[in-house]
Amino acid sequence: MSYRSKFEKSVAKHLTENKVRFKYETDKIKYVVPESNHTYLIDFKLPNGIIVETKGVMDLATRKKMKLVKEQNPDLDIRFVFQRAQNPIRKGSKTTYATWADKNGFKWAEGTVPTDWLNEKPRRNTKTTP
Repeated sequence: MSYRSKFEKSVAKHLTENKVRFKYETDKIKYVVPESNHTYLIDFKLPNGIIVETKGVMDLATRKKMKLVKEQNPDLDIRFVFQRAQNPIRKGSKTTYATWADKNGFKWAEGTVPTDWLNEKPRRNTKTTP
């Protein structure tokens, strides 16, 4: 399988080594920006419905998009795995990827998907658009 980054490939390897049957870039989530419809192609969907977005770089456009996706799809369990959670959201900012995620209600991890996420039971509606 082909991945968009070495980081995504390493997360996929970790999931495979833990015998987790995951989907990669198979589902899309609809969201609306004023006067415009968009879709967000999820990175990983775990069997328990948790959606995992892997991020090495978290630019402004991505932050805006993810906030909209979360607001417009509140039943989905979207989480981040950051390559480096302490990176600042922009040069000179004291806000890190981790503090941004906390502030906006996203669970997050650094480096790889935590084992406890893999073992969680489904809690929410996990419907996405194939």
